[in-house]
Amino acid sequence: MKVAIYCRLSEEDRNKQFETDDSNSIQNQKAMLLQYAMEQGWELYNIYSDDDYTGADRRRPEFNRLLKDAEQHRFDIILCKTQSRFTRELELVEKYIHGLFPIWGIRFISIVDNADTANKGNKKSRQINGLVNEWYLEDMSDNIRSVLTNRRKNGFHIGAFALYGYKKDPDQKGHLIIDEEAAAVVREVFTLFSQGYGKTAIARILNDRGIPNPTEYKRLHGLRYKSPKTKNSTLWKYYSISDMLLNEIYIGNMVQGKYGSVSYKTKQNKPRPKRDWYRVEGTHEPIIDRELWDRVQALLVQRAKPFDVGTVGLFARKARCANCGYTMRSSKSAPRRGGKHYLKCSNHHVTKDACIGSFISVDKLERMVIDEINKLAVEYLDKDELEQNIEFCDNLQGQKKCLLSDIAVYEKKIAELSKGIRELYMDKVKGLISENDYVEMSKDFTTERARLERGIVDGQKQLGEIEEKITVGDNRRQIIEQYSSLEHLNREIVEILIDYISVGKRIQGTRDVPIEIHWNF
Repeated sequence: MKVAIYCRLSEEDRNKQFETDDSNSIQNQKAMLLQYAMEQGWELYNIYSDDDYTGADRRRPEFNRLLKDAEQHRFDIILCKTQSRFTRELELVEKYIHGLFPIWGIRFISIVDNADTANKGNKKSRQINGLVNEWYLEDMSDNIRSVLTNRRKNGFHIGAFALYGYKKDPDQKGHLIIDEEAAAVVREVFTLFSQGYGKTAIARILNDRGIPNPTEYKRLHGLRYKSPKTKNSTLWKYYSISDMLLNEIYIGNMVQGKYGSVSYKTKQNKPRPKRDWYRVEGTHEPIIDRELWDRVQALLVQRAKPFDVGTVGLFARKARCANCGYTMRSSKSAPRRGGKHYLKCSNHHVTKDACIGSFISVDKLERMVIDEINKLAVEYLDKDELEQNIEFCDNLQGQKKCLLSDIAVYEKKIAELSKGIRELYMDKVKGLISENDYVEMSKDFTTERARLERGIVDGQKQLGEIEEKITVGDNRRQIIEQYSSLEHLNREIVEILIDYISVGKRIQGTRDVPIEIHWNF
């Protein structure tokens, strides 16, 4: 029998009172599990080890590699110290330990809490372990959120990174102190804007002088920073200057909580309304004096362009520079030149050598896109191949499949919980458990069953809505025909049909600009 050992060391383990605690060390986990495997006479296939990950993190690299190898049946047994080392989520316990592992022919064992899928008699205890771990996650999340909220309300800085211009005070946790080198740049930005320079002009001045942007500055000085996802990440950009000019932290006020987590089960964040932000005045030394701040804010209001509610540029956030990948910015020529709209590479604005500088008029791009749409329409409609090549309902069908799968899982869990309640009652009748234990355990089972039943009702409601959309979308030919023989585009058509457009540099000696359209179908 081949055994795969899985170990996980999470951040909470690092805070144990004694370093000798075996849960504080992956080496100790490995030693314990290797000893156990050797005593059973099993052959070691591999050791999978995730360092500094929580039991609710589904993106653990070794965890996912373990699951992939399990599906291919490269071993027979998965061995862990405890079930919670594998996962703290009840959903994953049911999906893998009680669902897919038996199908794949994989036996799951955790030593300390005596979980073993070869022993059908302890399935109930594994489910209870899953419930307890799930509650642990939720309680821990609530406790952490409560502590962080309290610290925010009291003006303590709790972010992983200090704002550019500041650094964390090594002598006082949650307090910011001025980083004079970066602060000088912040003061210059505010001063230049107050003197009439625009945001793009300021970015160009800083780039021409070789001043690194906030991310690059932190990297060069060995400070913590968020890794950039795009090219030319060392450059100052329009939005960097814009964000700086609006940030109250530079006048000594602590403003936090602009984003909040969606759920304790995900690291996704969503914006919070301004009224829910945590704002505390005078928490640290200001970089910008109040007079300069007020002057800049007044200028920002004056320079704000009037905006018609509901209007969005035709290719807003859709056109990207083929060279650097940045979203192209819109501009408008002077009235004497016709007042035409153009799209330009945003990198070309902020420094001379950053990019080749893709450039195209909105009218020209619109005509090119229309030509491509009409070509597609003629090709597919004339050959009557549209239904086979463009499946508008693929995404909806995928959503339907996922919902049906979730409902099936919920129904299976409900049946198991109902069976568990009946078995608990029989254990109570036989005197195997006390009346109090029966009441407590059955209450937990009943609560979980009610939650799952609500999930089924919600899922069936969503299914009905998806079925309606699929019915409407079945007439695919009529849908695409409305986009054939187009003369003009509108924002709705662009959103529906186009993911993004890559725009290249004009071909020398011609007026041709190469583009590549990435469709949504």
